[in-house]
Amino acid sequence: MSTKHDTNSPTRLVVAMTGATGAALGIRLLEVLAELNVETHLVLSDWARATINLETEHTVDEVRALAAHTYSARDLAAGISSGSFLTDGMVVCPCSMKTLSAIRIGYSDNLITRAADVTLKEGRKLVLVAREAPLSEIHLDNMHYLARAGAVIFPPMVAYYDRPASVDEVTNYVVGRLVDQLGIPHSLINRWKDGRMAGEGNSAVTPIHRTSPDPMRRTK
Repeated sequence: MSTKHDTNSPTRLVVAMTGATGAALGIRLLEVLAELNVETHLVLSDWARATINLETEHTVDEVRALAAHTYSARDLAAGISSGSFLTDGMVVCPCSMKTLSAIRIGYSDNLITRAADVTLKEGRKLVLVAREAPLSEIHLDNMHYLARAGAVIFPPMVAYYDRPASVDEVTNYVVGRLVDQLGIPHSLINRWKDGRMAGEGNSAVTPIHRTSPDPMRRTK
């Protein structure tokens, strides 16, 4: 992906996490982007903080430390709330249906929805990792509208052709395909080629994060 802010600077992305289940996806994404030297600007909603505590072994401070810059979702004066702050795009991972619907109608009541609104209006890449099942007609209509407006709707689907043996491998696959959408080269996943898997093993990106067998319990 080309960088619009400075050709000599690393890729700069806004990453937002909402309260939808799937906090491990957002955390793994931050880990991978850090290893790929991407400058990340992280916004956590209040419910994202709660979900991190419920679903993972990480503390909120540990997640914040994975990003180059962090912001309160209430800070509408932050640089990323303006189109003049140049970025290469934004990912909301995971993206709740509440946040998705707010983005659809341009309801910028917090920094996540405002930054997403800016990303769309400036013609930058917006990827929404929509996390819900089953989907109602309202959900599908909102997604269809946003897709036509230029957003990428990215449900975190599992691929079985790679024969994942663990939750970590599933997470790596989803995050790898997500990074593909951002146009950033990586070797996180095996790829399909001519009816078979191309390559061996998962990636040159170091597997930093490991999901606990019991996602509801944090080790001390």
